[in-house]
Amino acid sequence: MPRTLPIGFLALFVAFAGFAQDVDVYRLPPPEIVALADAPLTPLAVLSPNGNSIALLDPAPLLTLGDLSQPELKLAGLRFNPSKHDQTRPTYFGNLRLLTVTGAKEQAVSGLPSGAHIRNLSWSPDGKSVAFTVAGEGGLELWTASMATRAAHRVGTVLVNNVYPSRPYQWMSDSATLAVRALPTTQRTPPAVSSVAAGPVIQENLGRTTPARTYPDLLKNPADAALFEYHLQSQPMLITLDGTATPVGSSAGITRFEPSPDGRFLLTETVHRPFAYTLPESRFPRRLEVWDRSGTMVRSVADLPLAESIPTDFSAASEGPRDAGWRDDKPATVYWVEAGDKGNPRVAAAVRDRLFALEAPFTATPTRLAELALRFADVVWGRDDLALVSEAWFKDRKTRTWRIDPSKPDSKAQLLVDRSFEDRYSDPGSPVVHPNRWGRAVLQIVDGGRSILLTGAGASAEGDRPFLDRLNLENGKKSRLWQSEAPNYEYVVDVLDAEGKQLLTRRESVNEPPNFYLRDLSRKSLTALTKFSHPSPQLSKASKELIRYKRADGLQLSGTLYLPPGYDPKSGPLPVLMWAYPQEFKTASAAAQVTDSPYRFIRISPMGPLPFLARGFAVLDDPSIPIIGEGKAEPNDTYVEQLVSGATAAVEELVRRGVGDRNRMAIGGHSYGAFMTANLLAHSNLFRAGIARSGAYNRTLTPFSFQAEERTFWEASETYMKMSPFTHAQKIKTPLLMIHGMEDNNTGTFPIQSDRLYAALKGLGATVRLVMLPYEAHGYRARESVLHMLWEMDTWLERYVKNAAPRP
Repeated sequence: MPRTLPIGFLALFVAFAGFAQDVDVYRLPPPEIVALADAPLTPLAVLSPNGNSIALLDPAPLLTLGDLSQPELKLAGLRFNPSKHDQTRPTYFGNLRLLTVTGAKEQAVSGLPSGAHIRNLSWSPDGKSVAFTVAGEGGLELWTASMATRAAHRVGTVLVNNVYPSRPYQWMSDSATLAVRALPTTQRTPPAVSSVAAGPVIQENLGRTTPARTYPDLLKNPADAALFEYHLQSQPMLITLDGTATPVGSSAGITRFEPSPDGRFLLTETVHRPFAYTLPESRFPRRLEVWDRSGTMVRSVADLPLAESIPTDFSAASEGPRDAGWRDDKPATVYWVEAGDKGNPRVAAAVRDRLFALEAPFTATPTRLAELALRFADVVWGRDDLALVSEAWFKDRKTRTWRIDPSKPDSKAQLLVDRSFEDRYSDPGSPVVHPNRWGRAVLQIVDGGRSILLTGAGASAEGDRPFLDRLNLENGKKSRLWQSEAPNYEYVVDVLDAEGKQLLTRRESVNEPPNFYLRDLSRKSLTALTKFSHPSPQLSKASKELIRYKRADGLQLSGTLYLPPGYDPKSGPLPVLMWAYPQEFKTASAAAQVTDSPYRFIRISPMGPLPFLARGFAVLDDPSIPIIGEGKAEPNDTYVEQLVSGATAAVEELVRRGVGDRNRMAIGGHSYGAFMTANLLAHSNLFRAGIARSGAYNRTLTPFSFQAEERTFWEASETYMKMSPFTHAQKIKTPLLMIHGMEDNNTGTFPIQSDRLYAALKGLGATVRLVMLPYEAHGYRARESVLHMLWEMDTWLERYVKNAAPRP
């Protein structure tokens, strides 16, 4: 039966002739779609550092409206429950099971509260215990479970502060102590918020260039600032597994509390005033300091001011130390990066970034380890004489990886990788890491210290084929140790031995769900560790094919075509739902690459298009819609032309194959895919209907760049206007279903985007329906919302596509 909304929501759904008139209720799609939406997800597997055990977590089902309607504050870009100091809309897990890799013995953990919401799971460095948080009545509790006893217990009585969205605790290297961001234990009173304003809210800029994107949930007034400061207050603590809690320093707006590998020091980050009304908390002033275990500061790394002058270019960065952390291969050495170009990509500079390190006792001058011509991207530590440093530059999609010798800072770096990061076929993979004696992830060095291991997707013209390689650092030669083979898709989860011969893998095929395996390369054996069943057997015989076709200009495109179980080509072409998301490229060769595997399991997500296989639709999922701008050309200057050309090629290929009915095709997408949908309806006559979810349609409302567009509205106003379907609303004659979360917090996709396009189309006499989902953000989380969304989509597709009258 439909669920009835409270009276206050009666006006939230827009009536439309032909749809049910009881629009004040959440509706259910047909039973076959409900069953797919409620199908269980594949459990999450987390391997212990010693490789002996796996923690298995069952993903919880969809949330409910009750979950989403809990108290929520939206301050400085954060959303949280003020009464519990916890994130809202969290992804949590249900049952916790522990599995031994040898013998594949699995056992449920006892002692957990009934219906426990488990999050933030992490293994101890010695692999003997797991820690995690459980949502309790008073707030977020800290728990552990022992591998020896398979029993869980709460650690002490303190509550953790999870207002800031990062793991609120870290294991110390002794595997017996946790560094925790706890709620202050002294009684505190929230700042009073008056319903009467104390005065006007004033902002001022005296000639400085301070651009900002369209950030959501910003502070609005001094009362917001006081609430933000109050709720961010945490008391750093060291808590042993028996519950003994030792405060470290005083409470503050702690966002980071990370122990050094040897546990002697703590790297802390504290947000402080002055705050801003135009920027999220990530740009607020912050102090980065090294403390000892008593809470005494032993080194100030930086006291960074409000970061309001960072350019909107994608390779921009803040001035001063950033990207700080502990060297994983040293007992207590902190590192950080500083811009050599003031963080401005438009400034000519031979050195964009410098990497520094400082070893305990932190009294010496920092050592410069590397100078980079591009922007710092990552560092993976190995040993005294080996680390891998990566740099990247968005404008030309360049990425490079260097081998450096941290023990000899003046030695010449060795270039290992120099490629375009949009070129998937040339991706050599990522280095394999393993835990050292402190439980920190460092490079796995094999072959007598000469080589490292790499894992990657193995992208190719035939689809992804994940691999494991050995790279000799002395001569640069690679040897392939293993690669996934048809008809399965398998990838390395972790390497379990010192030389890369024993692997934990995740394996699946088109009709076989993912499971975890122990693969022994020496013995050439494969042992199943789990036996998860098919979550949606009713579609187990649906067909999947990676198809390739060409755009009018000869560019090779691809997409994944799904056909319903039992489809007989003799019965004629099917109605089609095409679901896409455009992507920008700097080269045609990269745009033509295949981005999927024909052997992956058909996982039916309720947020994707595949549920409509159960309704007799053919589905073309993720067809290539590349937007290319080679050389000095900008991709978006020909966005509309390339968009229509890519969609036309997909339509023509489905018609050529005889599976798609040209007169019964729908286009849809979420976010930037919704933007694409509205543009295709405005600039082509390819489709009978469109479905646009949580999109942005007027680019003048995102004037300081959007998606991969770096130019501002004032630098490329013609492009902004041409790309905005709002400015071409009079051309949209095809029925358009629009859905949007009323609490969308994605940058740029404010609900007003859908409100304004709906008002324009309504005023112009178009066939359009707008559905605003209460409580929902950019991605929809409540079961009631998701099922109603599917009902809306199904009803729209049945009326305007499957059973549409022939075109005149």
